[in-house]
Amino acid sequence: MALYVHKYGGTSVGSTERIKHVADNIINVREKGHDVVVVVSAMRGETNRLVALAREIQEPPNPRELDVLLSTGEQVTIALLCMALEQKGYAACSYTGAQVRILTDDAFTKARILDIDTDRIKDTLSAGKVIVVAGFQGITENGDITTLGRGGSDTTAVALAAALKADECLIYTDVDGVYTTDPRIEPRARRLNRITFEEMLEMASLGSKVLQIRSVEFAGKYNVSLRVLSSFTEGEGTLISYEEAGMEKALISGIAFNRDEAKLTVLGVPDRPGIAHKILGPIADANIEVDMIVQNIAPDAKTDFTFTVHRNDYKKAMDILQRTCTEMGAREISGDDKIVKISLVGVGMRSHAGIASKMFESLAGEGINIRMISTSEIKISVVVDERYLELAVRTLHEVFKLDQDVQSKESN
Repeated sequence: MALYVHKYGGTSVGSTERIKHVADNIINVREKGHDVVVVVSAMRGETNRLVALAREIQEPPNPRELDVLLSTGEQVTIALLCMALEQKGYAACSYTGAQVRILTDDAFTKARILDIDTDRIKDTLSAGKVIVVAGFQGITENGDITTLGRGGSDTTAVALAAALKADECLIYTDVDGVYTTDPRIEPRARRLNRITFEEMLEMASLGSKVLQIRSVEFAGKYNVSLRVLSSFTEGEGTLISYEEAGMEKALISGIAFNRDEAKLTVLGVPDRPGIAHKILGPIADANIEVDMIVQNIAPDAKTDFTFTVHRNDYKKAMDILQRTCTEMGAREISGDDKIVKISLVGVGMRSHAGIASKMFESLAGEGINIRMISTSEIKISVVVDERYLELAVRTLHEVFKLDQDVQSKESN
């Protein structure tokens, strides 16, 4: 007998009919003799509705009270799913995050899981029941309700799978797996049979919204095998696990992109020690996250300093730079919030030279100018004008043959 943790997102439980369909899926697993712990999100649109209600009363909402409010969304789903299972003749029991005792810190609206008490879950499984747990929520040592941030149900599921030493954690969504890129941009995008934790972590951090990045971090840390599947179509989905020795690995696994980018440049500042801190210190103090950084030194002992931030932080960052421009002795400040970041991701590129040059050559062939470049061991990211996003993704997808099951190992 195996133990599986299933997670169903908001779309999968978006109506009573879909909740009944989820119940049928769980029953199929139970009839094969396996134990199941189910984690569910709030019904589709419910969290947004609750946030809107809170903002009608208070702006911004008190974080502690907002978590109390938002946690009710998942409670509706767990109760309805248990009713659906019982209606079909299967014993089930629902638990909130507090009842399971998913212990978190007190960072309301973005809490992190510290510990999980599995005794109650194990006792309920021993009684032959299906367990349905509210995702996205936990409780502090002081008894305060917390939530884990958007997509937090993924993290709940992975954490439970780790704590229970489950055989596999299955994440059911409205897509049937992880693709080489967004099929809405490139229709020839191919579903991956498997991908490594490292690659999935990069994909999630670079804009792929299939899984919450913290859930992938958690799975990698505790070696929880993850599988992403569709709630609506049959299929094996995509397995996310560690790279196996000797396993043939594709050169590039996927292309990720992020539309939420903005670029700021400080022109003509003195090239002296501490100038980077003078520029980025006030940005960090304003809790603005910086992504890519490029510094160019001119012959006149001046430097141009460019960095990217989330598009939502663009105006705030620009205002900060305008205030500090004179103090730094900069010539001027410029910015652009119509850019995107496009990234090639793949552990296969570790042992293959020439990937970057092939990428740059193919983009140049389409007349696409690269504004910034960033590399790591398994990814190459470029910043380009937003209007070139679709052309760039399709071009790279074709050049690196991502529509094929086995890519060419050539590095030309």
